Amino acid sequence: MFERFTKDAREVVKGAFVHAERERAGTVDAGHLLLALLDREASRGSFVLTVLGAADRRESVARALAEARRRAGLSQAETEALAGLGIDVAEIVARVEEAHGVGAMSGSPKDKAWWGGGRPAFGRDAKDVLEKSLRVALARRDRSIGDQHLLLALTARPGVAAEVLAGHGVTYESVTRVLDGRGEAKAG
Repeated sequence: MFERFTKDAREVVKGAFVHAERERAGTVDAGHLLLALLDREASRGSFVLTVLGAADRRESVARALAEARRRAGLSQAETEALAGLGIDVAEIVARVEEAHGVGAMSGSPKDKAWWGGGRPAFGRDAKDVLEKSLRVALARRDRSIGDQHLLLALTARPGVAAEVLAGHGVTYESVTRVLDGRGEAKAG
């Protein structure tokens, strides 16, 4: 599948590994792909993020992703669903961090040797994004997979990355409008 990726899409994947390694994460997740997309310049995906105003809010996006990692990768919707069952995720996180330190539920080991010190692998959600990007490109009748397809895939599937993007005004519909030239679809 990677042979169909454009240079920009390949750079996003490489950048996701850099972000995962910087966090000492055992796996590359959808959030790492999102951060790598925000790092890009002069690509179709970066153009869309700029038009929608998300490129200027990179730090806010990074904070939202970090907060989700502190909740063991639970989205806000999942946290609210658990609250409906009487489970207070914030309280659980606070107690675990009190006993084991801040970020104990993030899945990032304190000692790199914990996961072997090698390069992280793709997590399930990152694999899903890559597979979805192929389906998006095929549906749009595009011959190759660009970083704009990765962005569309991130917004099309439920999870933390889509939730964070939506919170910053980037949805599948707004990305599609910008890519198809149907108005600027400016976000707040």
